[in-house]
Amino acid sequence: MTDHLFQDWLTPAIAFAVSVCGSLLGLAFAARARRARGAALWQWLVLAALSLGGMAVWSMHFIAMMGFRVPGASIRYDAFLTLVSGVTAVVVMGAALTMTIRRRTLPWLLASGVLAAAGVISMHYTGMASMNMHGAMHHDPFYVAAACAIALVASTVAMWFSARLRGAPAIVAGALVMAVAVTSMHYTAMVGVHVLHPEADRAGPPEGSTASDLLLPVIVGLFVLLLVCSLFLMLGEDEERVDYSRSRSDAPRPRVSAPTTAPDYTPRHGVRPAPPEPTDDVWRRPRR
Repeated sequence: MTDHLFQDWLTPAIAFAVSVCGSLLGLAFAARARRARGAALWQWLVLAALSLGGMAVWSMHFIAMMGFRVPGASIRYDAFLTLVSGVTAVVVMGAALTMTIRRRTLPWLLASGVLAAAGVISMHYTGMASMNMHGAMHHDPFYVAAACAIALVASTVAMWFSARLRGAPAIVAGALVMAVAVTSMHYTAMVGVHVLHPEADRAGPPEGSTASDLLLPVIVGLFVLLLVCSLFLMLGEDEERVDYSRSRSDAPRPRVSAPTTAPDYTPRHGVRPAPPEPTDDVWRRPRR
């Protein structure tokens, strides 16, 4: 039997907090992508895919797996498959975000939700396949189906949030909902995991890296990603303010016609203009 349901509260809390941060950044970048054009659009989409796929989904999954225990068995991780699971989450999430932001219709929203759910499920079970232990791992079909259903609903809601939400309160609320959905999907899938120990004990741990060996690169990567994302958010706000001020200054102003001078008007600090010369001037008449 597995021991992931009988762990302390610290590991799930850290995993949930990381998922909230990734969801918050991803939704903020998606909101910027909706207003951008050209190269800036792809810049915000890449950052949104890294935040949602890399931090909200994959990093949450990896940190939560730190609390996974099999009594009497050592667990090692295949570094290559672990990396593949992370790349899968980022690439698929980027494709789904592109679909739902560039074509904001219901069919494209549903299609992007299905694609994102397939990426999340693939990421999860690729990460499970990267685990090496002396024993056979089995997945309960009921919990697999339940996890897939949660992933489909969560991914569709995430795509709707990415295409619709704007404003800080709505984005924060959406990030909390997404983190709850991602965490629920992970632990629902983990409930159906069963490990059968081999009849004969094998000497030595299995091949692969320990969780602590992979933890340092994950922490450094998360710190760098948070730093870069925060920098882009601050620079994006400054650029939007500059563009807004320029748009207001460049706006066409109504033309004001110069006031006509009244004939009897005398300036305060000037000389009264001379009256116009009459057309019939006796001094300029030709002599007869």
